[in-house]
Amino acid sequence: MAATSVKAAATTNGTTSPPPTGAAAALNFRLAVESDAPQLIVLVQSAYRGAASRQGWTTEADLLSGNRIDLDGLVTKITAPDSAVILAFSTSGEMVACCEVVKNGDDVAYFGMFAVDPTKQAGGIGRQVLGYAEEWVRAQWQGVAKMEMTVIFTRKELIAWYGRRGYRTTGERREFPYEEIRKIGGKDSVGREDLWFEVLEKDL
Repeated sequence: MAATSVKAAATTNGTTSPPPTGAAAALNFRLAVESDAPQLIVLVQSAYRGAASRQGWTTEADLLSGNRIDLDGLVTKITAPDSAVILAFSTSGEMVACCEVVKNGDDVAYFGMFAVDPTKQAGGIGRQVLGYAEEWVRAQWQGVAKMEMTVIFTRKELIAWYGRRGYRTTGERREFPYEEIRKIGGKDSVGREDLWFEVLEKDL
C-alpha cells in the first residue's frame, strides 16, 4: 500500500484536522504488512523497554522489562480482521512511529501499540500519528463513534497528554495482563503486582 501524507489524510471523510503548532516535519503513512514485523518490533521495543527507551518520555522501563511483544504476536496484529497497524515514516523513509487500531463491536475502536522512536519524541510526531489514526477509523469503519485506549494507571503524564488530545478517563479499570506479559518478557519482567489499566475514550 502506498504511503499517504498526513496532509492528505487530514481531509479524509470530509473533515479537516490542521497540523498542530510546532509539529514535526510531514509524515507519510501506510498500513503494515507481515514483512514489516522485524523492523517494527525494534521500534516498539525501543520506545518502551530497555536503556534506549529512557531517551524518550514514554518508557515503561521502570515498571516492566523484557520484550513488549514477540514476532508471532505482532504478525497476528498485522493480519487480524477488523484491525490495522499503521506505520509512520519520515520524508526520508525512516520508520519513526506506529500504532494499532482495532474495531471492537459496531461503534467502538481501540487504539494501542502506540510507539514513537525515543530519539524523536516531544516533537509533534505523536500528535500527528494519533490524529491520523482517528481520521483513518472515521473513514474506514463507518458507524464507529468512539475511540478507547488503556493506560497503566501510574502513567499520569501520559494520561494528561491524551487528555490534551480530547480523551477522558471513564472511571473503568481493566486488569493488567500479568500472565501474557510474563510469557513474552520473562517471569521477572513485571516489577510490581498492583498494576491496572485506566480506560480513556474520545468521541470521534
